[in-house]
Amino acid sequence: MDRNHTIMQFFEWHIKPDGSHWNVLRDSASQLKDIGIDSVWIPPVTKGQSAEDTGYGIYDGYDLGEFDQKGTVRTKYGTKEELQEAITACHDQGICVYVDVVMNHKAGADETEAFQVVEVDPMNRNEEISEPFEIEGWTKFTFPGRKGKYSDFQWNFQHFNGTDYDAKTDKTGVFRILGENKNWNENVDDEFGNYDYLMFANIDYNHPVVIEEMISWGKWLCENASCDGFRLDAIKHINHEFIRRFAQEMLEHNNGKFYLLGEFWNPDLDACRNFLDETDYQIDLFDVALHYKLHAASQAGRDFDMTTIFDDTLVQSHPLHAVTFVDNHDSQPHESLESWIEDWFKQIAYSLILLRKDGYPCVFYGDYYGIGGPVPQPGKKEALDPLLFARYHKAYGEQEDYFDHPNTIGWVRFGTEEIAHSGCAVVISNGDEGEKRMNVGEHRSGQTWVDLTGTREESITIEDGGFAVFPVNGGSVSVWAELETGGE
Repeated sequence: MDRNHTIMQFFEWHIKPDGSHWNVLRDSASQLKDIGIDSVWIPPVTKGQSAEDTGYGIYDGYDLGEFDQKGTVRTKYGTKEELQEAITACHDQGICVYVDVVMNHKAGADETEAFQVVEVDPMNRNEEISEPFEIEGWTKFTFPGRKGKYSDFQWNFQHFNGTDYDAKTDKTGVFRILGENKNWNENVDDEFGNYDYLMFANIDYNHPVVIEEMISWGKWLCENASCDGFRLDAIKHINHEFIRRFAQEMLEHNNGKFYLLGEFWNPDLDACRNFLDETDYQIDLFDVALHYKLHAASQAGRDFDMTTIFDDTLVQSHPLHAVTFVDNHDSQPHESLESWIEDWFKQIAYSLILLRKDGYPCVFYGDYYGIGGPVPQPGKKEALDPLLFARYHKAYGEQEDYFDHPNTIGWVRFGTEEIAHSGCAVVISNGDEGEKRMNVGEHRSGQTWVDLTGTREESITIEDGGFAVFPVNGGSVSVWAELETGGE
């Protein structure tokens, strides 16, 4: 029987920009395997607009830290050789590697060009607020440091449909580029009227040459990064017809053995369902709705009805296509989508994604190892390790929920014969100390169970018939399981 699968997002926003991160990943691979991580999502591997760029300000997709461009050979995270060594180290441990892919825009152009634009209202990109006029935009990408190696494709303003800066007048705004067949793409999120444009020079997915170039580049990246999948950034801003074709082409290129995960940052369940429909269910999506439910619960405390925690979430409606997460690099303090789960609720939140049968959970590097930046946060390794242990050894088999009290909920995993000593009982309280009488199976009668989190020090003997009363501290989670370690 397969063990449970778990992703780690192996970066946070404030990783030190000293080029050491790929080496950190290489050296961490065996430890990650030991704690039950069998796939990692790594940050963009492509050259950004500076040595400090996190990779989302993508400059050259064909530069993985190989060429002297933008004042650096390495990326923020290291050189191409170090990247390849890290991926090999992961593969040696049986860990899959998913590369973050940025396809919405390009940044750090090599030259400006003059072209016609119209300025639009940032709050409604369908509303023009100027007559057509000429700007000098940073839209010409010639990649002089790479000298045509791997690809001789060069970008100019015709390959973009919007930009945000006029070098002629030193003015910022949202400028839609004019020309034949030039407009915002309609197959995008409708926030701000049309959310095709996000930042920098916005790639035009109405342009057939652009479509072919990006698909060609995606195949190149699969091979040169030797990765097992892509995490697709900001896909609500990209033509969903392109995303569908891109996914299909990547799967075919890799004989169907390639994982695609999309960041469709929209908590509206209908929007997520529509996107899955439009892309033929070839990709999974992060469960943004669940993240916001966890955030709301962490802020409301005992006033949040825990029986509703999974209502209107992707993992509830589309469990096979939901990647569940607690926080990430965008939701951490002071970042663009800040919605940081309160400290007291963090372990509870992780139990809700790691110990249930549905969803593909992703553990955030910043939660495990800590985050830097203006609001440093210590890592929660001690709180997460017991949950990861329970996921790997215990959280198997059928699930029975006891969601019958607004402040104290629980569930049982009955275990499987294939994994010795598997099975567990989870109890959560967002209010006072509580307990839950649950049945873990008649065959458990007489067994001694303990709280793997160490929060409760007592042991429990399972009654005849399989029932027991499982206690939990206030504002806490306890994970009860048979005393044996569970072996391999």
